[in-house]
Amino acid sequence: MALFDLRLQDLHNQLNNKELSVSELTEASYQRIAQTDSAVQAFITLNEEGARKQAAQLDKQLQEGGERGLLFGLPAGIKDNIVTEGLTTTCASQFLRNYDPIYDATVTKKLKAAQTVTIGKLNMDEFAMGGSNENSSFHTTRNPWNTEYVPGGSSGGSAASVAAGQVYFSLGSDTGGSIRQPAAYCGIVGLKPTYGLVSRFGLVAFASSLDQIGPLTKNVEDSAYVLQAIAGYDSMDSTSANVEIPDYTSALTGDVKGLRIGVPKEYLGQGIDPKVKEAVLAALRVYESLGATWEEVSMPHTEYAVATYYLLASSEASSNLARFDGVRYGMRADNPDNLIDLYRRSRSEGFGPEVKRRIMLGTYALSSGYYDAYYLKAQKVRTLIKRDFDQAFEKFDVLIGPTAPTPAFRIGEQVGDPLTMYLNDILTIPVSLAGVPAVSIPCGLADGLPVGLQIIGKSFDESTVLRAAHAFEQHTDFHKARPQL
Repeated sequence: MALFDLRLQDLHNQLNNKELSVSELTEASYQRIAQTDSAVQAFITLNEEGARKQAAQLDKQLQEGGERGLLFGLPAGIKDNIVTEGLTTTCASQFLRNYDPIYDATVTKKLKAAQTVTIGKLNMDEFAMGGSNENSSFHTTRNPWNTEYVPGGSSGGSAASVAAGQVYFSLGSDTGGSIRQPAAYCGIVGLKPTYGLVSRFGLVAFASSLDQIGPLTKNVEDSAYVLQAIAGYDSMDSTSANVEIPDYTSALTGDVKGLRIGVPKEYLGQGIDPKVKEAVLAALRVYESLGATWEEVSMPHTEYAVATYYLLASSEASSNLARFDGVRYGMRADNPDNLIDLYRRSRSEGFGPEVKRRIMLGTYALSSGYYDAYYLKAQKVRTLIKRDFDQAFEKFDVLIGPTAPTPAFRIGEQVGDPLTMYLNDILTIPVSLAGVPAVSIPCGLADGLPVGLQIIGKSFDESTVLRAAHAFEQHTDFHKARPQL
C-alpha cells in the first residue's frame, strides 16, 4: 500500500535509479490483493503468470539503461469489458465466462506500448449495466471504505481496486456515469473523457453512442498521465475524433484565477443529501479563495435526462447484444430442439436479470408503432440536453456540482428497486448524453463515506477540467484519505 501511495514521479525516479524493480512493484500488487481481495472482491481474473513474465522483461530493459516513460512498470487493472489478448474477458456475464480474445483493445495496446503491467481483469456490473456492482454474475465487489456498502458501478471493481491500493491505476468505462459514480463512492479520481477522444475499439459495446473508456486514479496528476497514454485517433473506431492531443500535464498549474464556474441549480436541488450539498458548497468556497468566480445556472432539461438515457441506452443495448446468440461465440445451450430454441435458451441461461430487463425495454422502444413515440422522442430530448450545456458554456469555463446525490448505499438496499437505482445516476447521465468530459474528485466525507465533486468541461477541453480539479486537490487533503481495510 505504501508503494502505491507514492507520487507517480517519485515511483518513476525509484525505478530509473534502480532503487526499485518492476518485479517488486508487481509482487507488491499481488501481495496487497492476497491481503484484501477476500474482503473487496475487485477482481474476476488475475494475470499472475503473464504479469510476472512481463515484469521480468521490463526489469531487463531497466538494466540495459535509458530513460523510460512515466507509466513504465506500473501495475494496472483493466475492466472486464475491455478485451485483452489471451486473458479472459467475461463482461461479468456467464455468457462470456470462457471467452479468451484473440486481439487487444486499442487502449490495451496503448498501455502495453507505455509498458505498464496488466495485473488482472476487474469486476463490473454485467455488460456494464448497473450502478452498484451487484449485477455481476460472479460476485459483488465491496466498497473498501466500508465493505457493507456498494463501490458503485458499473466500474465498481476498477474503483475499488485503486481505493484499496491493489493497483496503481485502472481503466473503466463510462456510459451514464460508470467511471465517475464509483470514483465518488470510493474516494478516488475518475475521468470520463469527451466522447470520441479515446478509442472504443475492443470495448464490448453496451450503448455505442455513450460508451467511453477512461482512467481511475488516486490523484489528478496520475489521471492526466494515463489519459495522455490512451487518448488519440484510431481508424479502427468509426466514432474516434481526429483531434490534436495536447500535453495534459502542462495544464496542471494550480492556477484557477479568473476561472468562471457555473453551478447548475438542478444539481443541488431535491433529492441531494444535505451533507453532499454542504461538501460541494465548501468546495466552491475553496475555488473562491483561489480567485475563481461562480454563479448559479439553470439546466432546464435535466429532469428528463434519466428517462431519455434509459430509452436510448436500452435501445442500443438491445441492438448490440443481439450478437450474443449462442452461435458464434460465448455460451451455447446444450441439445437445443431447433435454432429458435438455441437462441432462447442460450440467452435465457447466459444473461442476468438486469441485462434481460434492458434488452426488453430497448426492444419495445424500437418496435414498430413505438419507435417514434419513445426512441425518436428521446433523441430529440437528448438534443435539448446538449443545448443546455452549449448555452452554459457560452458563459462558463466549467460546471461544478456533486457527482452523486448521496454517498454509497448498503449492499442489497436498492437491488429490488430498479427505478431508485437508476436515479443514482441523475447527475452523471446528462454529461454522457451531451458527450462532454467530466471528472469526479474527492471533496469530503459524509457519515464516514466519500463524497465526489463533479467538474464538467467543454468538448475536448480536458485540460481545463484537469486544471480545475488539480487546483482544488492542491489546496485540500481529501485525496490523501485512505480506507482502513
